Amino acid sequence: MREFDPFAWEFHEDPYPTYRWLRDEAPFYRNEKLGFVALSRYDDVLTGFKDVEHFSNKDGVALEQSSQGDPSETTSFLAMDPPRHDVMRGLVARGFTPRRVMDLEPRIRALATTHVDRFIEQGRCDLIQDFAGRLPMDVISEMIGVVPEDRDQLRFWADTLMHREDGVIDIPKEGMEAALNIIVYFQDLVAQRKRQRTTDLASALLDVRIDGVDLTDKEVISFLFLMVIAGNETTTKLLGNAVYWLWKHPDQRALVRADASLIPSWIEETLRFDGSTQLLRRTARGEPEFHGQKIRDGERVVLLVGAADRDERMFPNPDVYDIRRDTSQHLAFGKGTHFCMGASLARLEARAALEEIQRRLPDFELDEPALQRVHSVNVRGFASLPIRFTPGRRGG
Repeated sequence: MREFDPFAWEFHEDPYPTYRWLRDEAPFYRNEKLGFVALSRYDDVLTGFKDVEHFSNKDGVALEQSSQGDPSETTSFLAMDPPRHDVMRGLVARGFTPRRVMDLEPRIRALATTHVDRFIEQGRCDLIQDFAGRLPMDVISEMIGVVPEDRDQLRFWADTLMHREDGVIDIPKEGMEAALNIIVYFQDLVAQRKRQRTTDLASALLDVRIDGVDLTDKEVISFLFLMVIAGNETTTKLLGNAVYWLWKHPDQRALVRADASLIPSWIEETLRFDGSTQLLRRTARGEPEFHGQKIRDGERVVLLVGAADRDERMFPNPDVYDIRRDTSQHLAFGKGTHFCMGASLARLEARAALEEIQRRLPDFELDEPALQRVHSVNVRGFASLPIRFTPGRRGG
């Protein structure tokens, strides 16, 4: 049987032919050598998201083996099951209510304008390094209390943690060191907030009590770690993917240029067509059965989000990029108990960023030969996306 290796760079370059093969020929795929089962059809991935009894998060969401130690120390409630998950998530969710997120819009737009101001007179930039990678980091940093001068360093560590060399099946030494650096950074931040509270999320977490007991320092640090990874990497990749695919489809670009109200639809179709989160790991509990085969108790299960969102059983003509299609059922943010808490914030950031691009860089062109992809097991996007455009003036 053909092998599916999610660690291979060749797969990262274009996973979609492999996804189609899996859906059509091996909807229950077991890789004995690498030790996982993969589910690729929409209905099966949806079941994996919703059935928390048989699909556990307690070992984390990364496919790599557990050499990273306790996953909850870096991914917080993403590495927990109910009921503890629900309690911990509920605490942070207070900072992501629709009202609180919408209150951030003026600041997000101001940050987007500031970043474009820095390069608009030059007529060129690297959209990832100069814009898409900076805006989400600024937003989440302001929420949790990271000062501006530390944000580039944190983003570098986050990128290093996500990067994988070709065929490497575990977190590399550089990634482990980057994770440790992030933990140490937040240890220092928590110590500062203990001495003097501010109005940021780090301070707020120190005042949280569950059943009369304060959160431990480790629990607070794990929240902050999760925010700086989940709140940065996936949105950065979404922005790059959106710009790339619109540029690749001039007919769709003409629609957006003629009607800016289609920008949210542009975002949602990008999430479905080429989402930044490609797969998430679960651990089987009991022996759930799919397509006449049982998953072994304790076996790693890969939920292939990127494959599910190209499943023709759910989305007609799934390999066509169509911003006018109904994308309401895509799985880019998950479903059920573990639905992405930051989805509304990611959508707001993406809308503000892409509106700014359309308003101020309307004739952008990509330097396609110079594009560089990220090589990661979980996320898909660009490390570098050089563009050129007609120079404009600062202050738009």
